[in-house]
Amino acid sequence: MHLPDYKNGSIVNLVSSIQVALGGQPSYGTLSQLTLSKPNTAGSIVLIVIDGLGHTYLKQRGRGVLYGHLVGRITSVFPSTTASAITSFFTGTAPQQHALTGWFTYFKELGAVAAPLLFRRRSSETSLTDAGVDARKLFDQPSMFERIDTPSHIVLPAHIVESEYTTAHSGPAERWAYTSLKQCFRVIEKIIRRTGSRQYIYAYWSEFDTLSHTFGTQSTEVTKHFDQLDAAFARFLDRIEGSGTTVVVTADHGFIDTGPDRLVQLESHPELASTLALPLCGEPRVAFCYVHPDRHERFEEYVQDRLGYCAEIYRSEQLVEQGFFGLGEPNPRLLDRIGHYALVMKGHYVIKDWIFGERRYEHVGVHGGVSEEEMYVPLIVVET
Repeated sequence: MHLPDYKNGSIVNLVSSIQVALGGQPSYGTLSQLTLSKPNTAGSIVLIVIDGLGHTYLKQRGRGVLYGHLVGRITSVFPSTTASAITSFFTGTAPQQHALTGWFTYFKELGAVAAPLLFRRRSSETSLTDAGVDARKLFDQPSMFERIDTPSHIVLPAHIVESEYTTAHSGPAERWAYTSLKQCFRVIEKIIRRTGSRQYIYAYWSEFDTLSHTFGTQSTEVTKHFDQLDAAFARFLDRIEGSGTTVVVTADHGFIDTGPDRLVQLESHPELASTLALPLCGEPRVAFCYVHPDRHERFEEYVQDRLGYCAEIYRSEQLVEQGFFGLGEPNPRLLDRIGHYALVMKGHYVIKDWIFGERRYEHVGVHGGVSEEEMYVPLIVVET
């Protein structure tokens, strides 16, 4: 089992290092592997997050420009998934504080399970905004962009640049949209050259994650895309050479590949399903379970007897006590969002349920768990 290193070795600490370099006051300690120049230096800082690019994947590739500038590895957060990790990049805090604990999260204040990144209830195509929900109240952690003195920019795919989730976490940062890999790097370059003063640029690339989910990390589709990404990054570095920019590249999580023989479907375990008061929350690799008050004993027995080969069972509050989600005082909403129990899947197993009206799908590449491949992400640093 590989857990986040929130003291000085995680993506949260990376954000803290950036905050300190930009004159801000971080919530967590800085990253021990990274030394950034002091505040008021002219050169800008660019953080590029490549969704899904695990350290293991990059090391296995063993070549390319990204690999050539690899300085080490750091951990994601728990769960090692986009909703939790990207929120840490945006807030500078761990899930312990921001309390976004997976793709599907139970929001007590909504009385519903919802997907925070999509800002809609599970299986619904309607935005929570249409129901009168204010994203800034649902996502209650301040943006890290509000806690630095440097002009900031967020570079995102066009389809999410004005989403409720994005706008709630942007603070005063200026948002920029792109529609292609080439345009993504061109936009970053344009911002760098727009002014001579120091700026912070956060950029996010999602296609590596999308292809890994669909085809698996060892697929020709992912390999081809990574080569294109690496080449585009190399051209970008050539164009900004001499600008004094510090470019940091990392990811929100890595991946493992799974298959139908590693999928545990809740519908195949009706007795277990009968103990639950809500659909599974969190991730297929870490499922948060809300259990009927009089069925706790049966739930534990069933998991241990029938699913012990593929899942570790924890009381959710135990995960908080052991520091899985972060350090310090937890968000008052955290316990509401992680249920009574957590099923942390072993090996390459996943667990999934379906609700009425939900489109079924299969993922080859998965993440969210505590394997080395999922938890460790690369730390790539280039001084131009």
